Amino acid sequence: MNNPTDFIASLAKGLRVIAAFGAQTPRLSIAEVAQHTGLDRATARRCLLTLHAEGYAEYDGKFFTLTPRVLRLGMGALASLPLPQIVQPWLDQLTQKIGQSCSVSILDETEIVYLARAAQARVMSIGLMPGSRLPAHCTSMGRVLLAALPETEARARIEASDLTPRTPYSLTDPDAIMARISEVRAQGFALIDQEVEAGLRSLAVPLFNGHGQVVAALNTGMAVSDAPPETLVHQYRDALEQVQSGLRRVLR
Repeated sequence: MNNPTDFIASLAKGLRVIAAFGAQTPRLSIAEVAQHTGLDRATARRCLLTLHAEGYAEYDGKFFTLTPRVLRLGMGALASLPLPQIVQPWLDQLTQKIGQSCSVSILDETEIVYLARAAQARVMSIGLMPGSRLPAHCTSMGRVLLAALPETEARARIEASDLTPRTPYSLTDPDAIMARISEVRAQGFALIDQEVEAGLRSLAVPLFNGHGQVVAALNTGMAVSDAPPETLVHQYRDALEQVQSGLRRVLR
């Protein structure tokens, strides 16, 4: 930013307050918001009460929770992106072809954000939809997107991530995760076996634009079976790469 007067500090603080709420922190007190955001309590209080006054938060006298109205902000942004509109028909066709749920996501700091999804039977305990977020380091799409970054940047994002294991299979050592990301970079796909949720496997490939840049990731996920994880590569990689090739011709 060239001109400091173009920066609205109060808006930035309000956005930090909104971002403090999440799946693990749906109800927060003023003190907790101050702790999460690094703001002083008075500033956190003003931001929260403003959100409450505008209908974006509910307040029970102690705790604040975001209301569905806040979804207008995120969903409006998603709807304005051409990528979800472009990929959705391809996802619908792919899901029908292979009989498994398929998704497209992008990278946002240490997380992936779902842009589009075509679901078959539900295989995760949490419902996934456009706007859903998951850690990048332990998801197939996340590793594909991290593999597209320079190695130093990918490592920085891994080290900034919450590496608390989600399952007994989760990798928690940054070096081990970086080694997997290097494999993904070399082989062109990522295979995850129960690292993000027990009983779930997934396979992902990058999506390129016409200039060869990775702009998103495409995956399919399914329940664990008696077959080895590598079976997914033989069963679904070709179908994913056909969509990858088709989208490369239309993505800008």
